Amino acid sequence: MRDQTTSAADVADHRRPLLWMAAAIVAGTGLAAQSRVNGELGARLEHGMLAALVSFTVGLVLLGLLLLVWPGARAGVRRLIGVIRDGSMPWWYASTGLLGAFLVATQGLVVGTTGVALYTVGVVAGQTVSGLAVDRLGFGGLARKPITPPRVIGALLALVAVGIALAGAGQLQGAWLVVLPFIAGLLQSVQQALGGLVQRHSGSAIAQTVSNFLVGTVALALVVGVQALAGVTAQPLPTEPWLYIGGVLGIIFIALMSIAVHHLGVLTMGLGVICGQVVTSLVLDLIVPAGHPVTVWSLIGAALTIVAVGVSAIRRPRRRPRV
Repeated sequence: MRDQTTSAADVADHRRPLLWMAAAIVAGTGLAAQSRVNGELGARLEHGMLAALVSFTVGLVLLGLLLLVWPGARAGVRRLIGVIRDGSMPWWYASTGLLGAFLVATQGLVVGTTGVALYTVGVVAGQTVSGLAVDRLGFGGLARKPITPPRVIGALLALVAVGIALAGAGQLQGAWLVVLPFIAGLLQSVQQALGGLVQRHSGSAIAQTVSNFLVGTVALALVVGVQALAGVTAQPLPTEPWLYIGGVLGIIFIALMSIAVHHLGVLTMGLGVICGQVVTSLVLDLIVPAGHPVTVWSLIGAALTIVAVGVSAIRRPRRRPRV
């Protein structure tokens, strides 16, 4: 009976990481879909930062409505406010929306010159490097994750995969411009770790998501306001409803990541998100082309990214205690 119980527990232990990895991949799928939606909205408006602000604002309004009808969500926000007031959680843990706003700001500054592919290389490189460091240090009180050979190999494979796709697209010129997105990538791992900590302290993924959207909306509004003062204008808002679902997708993947980071660590979760992004982007480019043709190199890069996620998730089997 003891052997059967132990065996069932082992199976459950092995399944949990797979389930949370699936959640990370779903989060990446939502992120890729959001990028396509917001990219189209930005093109229609001819104002990328305004498109990001619209996305954040829609998400914040929906979260506000959710708070009105869900007592559990309101309780989570109250707990979050409480732990900030009594000092049991540093207030700056709830500043994750600023880091997200910085990522969006770098898109407006760099993507127009380098294109999305080269920009992504910088973000992925920064995220994989800082993911190892954040996991090893146990940033902010998260459980420390050892830097094992599979995790290092998985991170390197992810970088190689993006490099292969990039080289196949012939976009290696101007690589120095990846410095800014590289910094944004470094901060992404910190953002994911902080988001996980806010979720843990508040006991609510919704509370963490509300905090992220509120701070991010304020930051983006300030950026758009500065641009308006500088004379930047936009086209009228389009009428197609699907162009405004970016905020909904953001709510989903931010909530998923704030929980999954506790079970996977920053690096492995980040690789799962990248996997979802890469595969979904390829599917979207095949089904709804937008000037980004799918090449053999793109497919190789996507396949290698999936391999990287699998390698990084390898864990040493637990030793059974001797009876």
